[in-house]
Amino acid sequence: MGNTHSSSRRRAALAGSGLAGVSLVCLFIWWWTRPPQMGKDEDVTKAVDALFTAVTARDEKLMGQCEQRLHAYRDTGKLPDDASTYIDGIIQMAREGRWEAAAERLYYFVRSQRREEPFSRHKTK
Repeated sequence: MGNTHSSSRRRAALAGSGLAGVSLVCLFIWWWTRPPQMGKDEDVTKAVDALFTAVTARDEKLMGQCEQRLHAYRDTGKLPDDASTYIDGIIQMAREGRWEAAAERLYYFVRSQRREEPFSRHKTK
């Protein structure tokens, strides 16, 4: 009977270790596959928002204008290179006719941005 109790403990310990290992692998994958941060520049945020509008409307002309603005922000250092490269990939998706996938990826990119300051509808004095 003591042997059965010890075996149950061993199985529980192995199951707990396995669960912890799987959790760590999932956390690692999430950490390394999340989109880059675009920074907190208001002009960049507006340009990305306009790009979302262009992609969801399937408007190639507006998308091209947004791309030019975003490249200018990259060139002046307002938009980090890794974020610019990520956004370029989204624009390429749309140009290949994968508008819905591009919109979903852009939405995920925007939602993944960390807010530097807490959001508040009312300014405090």
